[in-house]
Amino acid sequence: MKTVFIINPCAGKKKNTDSLISKIKSVSEKHGADTEIYITKSSGDATVFVREYCNARGGARFIACGGDGTLGEVLCGAMGCGDAEIGVLPMGTGNDFCRNFGKEPRFDDIALQIFGRCMKCDAIKYTTEVDGEIREGYGANMFNIGFDCKVADFTSEIKEKTFLSGALAYFASILVTLVKKECSDLKVALDGKTVHNGKLLLTSVANGCYCGGGIKSNPLADVSDGLISVNIINNISRLRFISLLPYYMKGNFMKLRGIDKIISSVKCKKITVEPASGFMRLCVDGEIRDAGKTELEIVHNAFNFVLPIPCEIPAPKECTAL
Repeated sequence: MKTVFIINPCAGKKKNTDSLISKIKSVSEKHGADTEIYITKSSGDATVFVREYCNARGGARFIACGGDGTLGEVLCGAMGCGDAEIGVLPMGTGNDFCRNFGKEPRFDDIALQIFGRCMKCDAIKYTTEVDGEIREGYGANMFNIGFDCKVADFTSEIKEKTFLSGALAYFASILVTLVKKECSDLKVALDGKTVHNGKLLLTSVANGCYCGGGIKSNPLADVSDGLISVNIINNISRLRFISLLPYYMKGNFMKLRGIDKIISSVKCKKITVEPASGFMRLCVDGEIRDAGKTELEIVHNAFNFVLPIPCEIPAPKECTAL
């Protein structure tokens, strides 16, 4: 199977695209691998490229060279192509989907991206209406609404303009966003049953555990269990939120006494979120977009995900092993 490396030149700190291309070509030649390289031209271009590729040529192993947003774009393009495989070479600012698989997979190893094995992973399909237009797509990792969406939006700005990255940038963004502490007025239904109607601080809808560059906000999440992990945080004071923040970031907040009165952390197959104003901001795998009433539903075993773990790799022509 051909391996197609899809490079987002704007990902993360805008790493040297030429250097990455050189490495891909060198590894491919070294192992006699059938590879191709595509450089995205704009937001959404990866989705268009992968969809057109699958329609014209069938499936391939598509490696998203970027962050969670790039992975999400590749996923949207590959959905419906049963023999497509999707991997990610982390070059973004968060790279949170990769964190769900522990330390064994070597996501930065190009040879293992080409020859690694696959596992089935879930995805979350979302459908929303904006200005009378129905929009739909897929997310691999997490959706954030409310305070968390504002934090994600500002985190990207902090990472771009300062030396901060990962969890530090996320934490700094939380502190700044807390100054305004704008709550959202939402109606939330899980599997058809309304569980909240009114103001809340944030809602996270997760397939994976992590967001914001390593924040374990949804510790119950599992990328292959066929369920969505949902957090709903009530409208609490700034002081109370700050006191809970260290536990929230490490993913051990569920052990705290009385936490169920502040954070509802449950699983479901489908969630509907309806803003009272008819409009909200939705963060999809780190990418911010406008949304109205939104339905999010799990798609079990949605795609074949490349796990770059040590395995049998064709030896170089003049060497005995990699």
